Amino acid sequence: MERHATTVLGVRIGDKVVLGSDGQVTMGDIVIKHRTCKVRKLYDDSVLVGFSGATADAMALLDQLEGRLEEFNGNL
Repeated sequence: MERHATTVLGVRIGDKVVLGSDGQVTMGDIVIKHRTCKVRKLYDDSVLVGFSGATADAMALLDQLEGRLEEFNGNL
């Protein structure tokens, strides 16, 4: 059985942070999109997020997080 995975990698050293990911979106064994952005800035660019997994689930969670950031003035 062939396995497929998405990697989102984050590194923090002191007060510096970098977050990166691959750019491929798949559905089962089918590549739907080769170049997508899985790392985003939210809340006036002060919050950096990366998402992977089922695209619809990831987008729904991203929307919820964005709503909570607005509700609590960016306080995580």
